[in-house]
Amino acid sequence: MIVGTGPHGSAFSGRVGWGARPALLVIDLCRAYTEPGGPFALPDPGPAVAATAELVAAARARGHPVVWTAVRYAAGLEDGGLFVHKVPALACFVEDAPGDWGALALQPGPGEPVVVKQYASAFFGTSLASTLHAAGVDTVVVAGVSTSGCVRATAMDALNCGFRPQVVRQACADRTPALHDNNLADLDAKYADVVDLPEALAHL
Repeated sequence: MIVGTGPHGSAFSGRVGWGARPALLVIDLCRAYTEPGGPFALPDPGPAVAATAELVAAARARGHPVVWTAVRYAAGLEDGGLFVHKVPALACFVEDAPGDWGALALQPGPGEPVVVKQYASAFFGTSLASTLHAAGVDTVVVAGVSTSGCVRATAMDALNCGFRPQVVRQACADRTPALHDNNLADLDAKYADVVDLPEALAHL
């Protein structure tokens, strides 16, 4: 939905578009979200996992960078700050925690970096921006979970860091369809381009 502002045109929903050098970011696609009984189990993760796998295959086939993220905390959650107090279930990502919930649902390929993070955004407190800039990346294709959490935070920070964020609708998921759809609508209005899977595959 475009919000009008009279004679000055629309306030939101411009497009950042695609640049010349995309990279795929797979955000926190791990067992905690994709497996039944996981601490953050999604109601139907299968379609998002399958769509992400298509994106990964396309990026690899064309030689585009693929970067994965994972959440890890030290024993005692000493590096978790206030985030782990707000979301106590993050304790499942402590090193050596039972259940291996932090294991990725899709496997990174040789040479594909896994960025370990402690907060929602893949850019906050990590080397991700420097890694992407050094590779000449100007566009980040964002997939993974959850739409309202780490996907949203990463897409916003991608824009802040000077990248063109493209969030793939079918390759993200959340704990309810309403959360997924509402956050995609807001991201598309203000911080990123929300695109469908065929468009993303064509650009990769």
